[in-house]
Amino acid sequence: MAAERDAEGQAAARPLLTDFYQATMALGYWRAGRAQDPAEFELFFRRCPFGGAFALAAGLRDCLRFLRTFRLLDSDVRFLASMLPPDTEPAFLAHLRALDCSAVTVRALPEGSLAFPGMLAPASGKGPRVDLVASVKLWLERVCAHLGLGLQDPHRGERAAFVAYALAFPQAFQGLLDTYSVWRSGLPNFLAVALALGEMGYRAVGVRLDSGDLLQQAQEIRRAFQTTAAQFQAPWLEAVPIAVSNNIDEEELARLAQEGSEVNIIGIGTSVVTCPQQPSLGCVYKLVSVGGQPRMKLTEDPEKQTLPGSKAAFRLLGSDGSLLLDLLQLAEESPPQAGQELRVWPRGAQEPCTVRPAQVEPLLRLWLQQGKLCEPLPSLAESRAFAQQSLSRLSPAHRRLQSPAMYQVALSEKLRALVDSLSAGGLP
Repeated sequence: MAAERDAEGQAAARPLLTDFYQATMALGYWRAGRAQDPAEFELFFRRCPFGGAFALAAGLRDCLRFLRTFRLLDSDVRFLASMLPPDTEPAFLAHLRALDCSAVTVRALPEGSLAFPGMLAPASGKGPRVDLVASVKLWLERVCAHLGLGLQDPHRGERAAFVAYALAFPQAFQGLLDTYSVWRSGLPNFLAVALALGEMGYRAVGVRLDSGDLLQQAQEIRRAFQTTAAQFQAPWLEAVPIAVSNNIDEEELARLAQEGSEVNIIGIGTSVVTCPQQPSLGCVYKLVSVGGQPRMKLTEDPEKQTLPGSKAAFRLLGSDGSLLLDLLQLAEESPPQAGQELRVWPRGAQEPCTVRPAQVEPLLRLWLQQGKLCEPLPSLAESRAFAQQSLSRLSPAHRRLQSPAMYQVALSEKLRALVDSLSAGGLP
């Protein structure tokens, strides 16, 4: 059994493969004396993937392996201690070191079972030295009167959660406003707790929205902050940051980043990281030369024809640094020169055109030769900086999300002549 557990432990995901949010909530529950309270959670999905009508349950073995081997290493606890607030009690860190999943119960669908939307897979401090609950109650009355709400509107459970979090993290209090209702519950509950903390010298660090029209809600919440700040002489409230999330894609990102949006922080995730609009890139890997002789794929579909021969590539720029076009030519040709007029063939065009670049940049660099690295590879930071620099050189017409302008790539006259010769069945 010991050998089996060791093998499972090596294959299992580490406990720190999680959101930092889980660690802060654990500290909040521990400080509230609720670390040992029994609780039950459910795992489910709302919509079937790929527009289908069903899914198959999978991953149970990985889940059970994770639970059976769950233990935080000393290095894990030291890392969490470095990330948690500096006043985190040593007793909480000792609690983490002793933590395991020996009391966890799991009920789940068998591996390979059909699963449908809504099906359930259950599984089972140092803060303000005042009566924050009483202070929040008084502030809630004032806030509801100011917003034109009744005291029964804000959800008590949500308010209790806000208070518990504020007690655990008075210097880092942030409220998620849309658990029940942004306007009738989340906003007044947040304001009551934030203003109560404000009396004690603490400042809320922000609010978060995770559903609905994020742009409109952010603008309306900012106005509510401003009027409430004026009503209760709390000028710091006007500038409380507003964070938004909820499957934000490129179009929503551009909308939320526009001037006057009142959004301060944008949390991106699934829709940007996993690229749902095109989850794969259709790359092509084709032969272009054998023994120094150019080769070309000939097909009735012009789009699938390849460009023959060993090639060099250059980026041509205007006098203001703007990108004119990229030029492909045979490797044996002399490189284009700045100030020299060139006759080139844009891809897909029936006629050539002339261009006179003010600057010429070679695009291809030699990285590996006969199995040996030719120069050190750039660091991640260097690559990131280079990518940002490259993007900044594109014109707005090329960067826009809707109907972007296509960047021009052209062939040299010699390469174009080779393409025409091979296409006609002649010899190079």
